[in-house]
Amino acid sequence: MSRLPALRIWRVALPLALGALLVIFASAAPAPVPAAQSELGLLRERNLLLPVQGISASQLSDTYTQARAAGRPHEALDIMAARGTPVLAVEDGRVAKLFQSRAGGTTLYQFDLSGDYAYYYAHLDRYANGIVEGAALRKGDVIGYVGTTGNAPPDAPHLHFAIFRLGPERLWWRGTALNPYLLWRGGSSP
Repeated sequence: MSRLPALRIWRVALPLALGALLVIFASAAPAPVPAAQSELGLLRERNLLLPVQGISASQLSDTYTQARAAGRPHEALDIMAARGTPVLAVEDGRVAKLFQSRAGGTTLYQFDLSGDYAYYYAHLDRYANGIVEGAALRKGDVIGYVGTTGNAPPDAPHLHFAIFRLGPERLWWRGTALNPYLLWRGGSSP
């Protein structure tokens, strides 16, 4: 009989002790990093070039979360610059798609060398000479020029620049959007 009360105490004490250990381990573990933040960390290591010639990071404004027509998310960085300012490839890669759209106007999709990321350049005034689908790009190559094609206001030339993490299908029009502003201006929100 003397063993029975001890067993009951053990049954109560063990779960309490394990619970305390779990709490200690849980509080010592680092908080999970949101996927978008870890993706941005990987891209920061690549030291992507700001895509508009002559524009510095201090001139950028975070337009990523601004609402657009019909409540759709913006999911891009608008970089204001004079019409005709050269637009540069942010890193080595290839031209995945040249496209004319009602919203984006004259656009270019660039894939990085691994095919993991797409860079989207929109509202271009025109493409640079020699830009064709499949062309190899080097970081800093002029790919086009700032404009107001598509649904951009005619008095506000800018580059609409977006980054997408591509899925396994590697579709130029589909991916997980990442906030480019955070690459050049820091911050922690995805």
